[in-house]
Amino acid sequence: MKIIFLGTSGSMPTQNRGASAIAVKRSRELILFDCGEGTQRRMVEAGLGFRRPTKIFISHLHGDHILGLPGLLQSMTLLDRERPLEVYGPTGLADFMRAFREALGGPGFPVKLFEVVSEGLVFQGDEYVVAAVEADHDMPSWSYVLEERPKPGRFHPGKAEALGVPKGPLWKRLQQGEGVVLEDGRSVKTEEVVDPPRKGLKIAYSGDTRPSERFAVAAEGSDLLIHEATFDDSLLERAGENGHSTASQAAEIAVKADVKRLILTHISSRYPDPSHLLEEARAIFPETTIAEDLYEIDLS
Repeated sequence: MKIIFLGTSGSMPTQNRGASAIAVKRSRELILFDCGEGTQRRMVEAGLGFRRPTKIFISHLHGDHILGLPGLLQSMTLLDRERPLEVYGPTGLADFMRAFREALGGPGFPVKLFEVVSEGLVFQGDEYVVAAVEADHDMPSWSYVLEERPKPGRFHPGKAEALGVPKGPLWKRLQQGEGVVLEDGRSVKTEEVVDPPRKGLKIAYSGDTRPSERFAVAAEGSDLLIHEATFDDSLLERAGENGHSTASQAAEIAVKADVKRLILTHISSRYPDPSHLLEEARAIFPETTIAEDLYEIDLS
């Protein structure tokens, strides 16, 4: 799994930071968290392409988190995309889509809309699920948690051969968790030749929010926490008034959630050099990084 930060600015783009958008690449599939203005250009720079199986999760309907969606859909149409696109977001998403369809036309491929109206799982697939958590912002807003389902344990061919299991269908049944009976009547259990299931990866994305205990609980044990850090500690009161978090508050959520790694994003344009935000966060949670546009990390 690769995470690519396409836009990392807070509210307004800067010369170096675009509006909010984060891409999660899983094999051929692309998952976007938010789609601020300029997302499609950053996707081109990152080599992501526009025809992949794609899901988009919009946190809320502020422009810096959704205004890239019309342009992205138009570019997909121009490139003759046929594959359906899934878009998830808060109430009002359908009205937004209807408005730009009436003004711009298209898109030329199916778009499946899902308005999130309550907390819980909003997508359940064979390989992963995505849950929505109510954020504490100044308008209806969602945080999201992506969690992979457990992966099958490693199969040991040598152990199977040593137990006299012939290669073929019986190996497959053992890998699928079934016990088998050999021709001589002996039983072989799957745990004799297959390791226990492996825990999947877990990523939590805050969107715009004040520090949230609810989100900390949902993000517990995440391999990666992506949290907004719009302001530094000197603007703590303003952060609360505007429905945002400081870098230190994001780090405190990382501690409460017992995550492995924290990446800060949604950095206010008032900080051309956000190094002091990084210092404030690392004083609380050392495994912290501040994302820049096109910053990539691999999780395994």
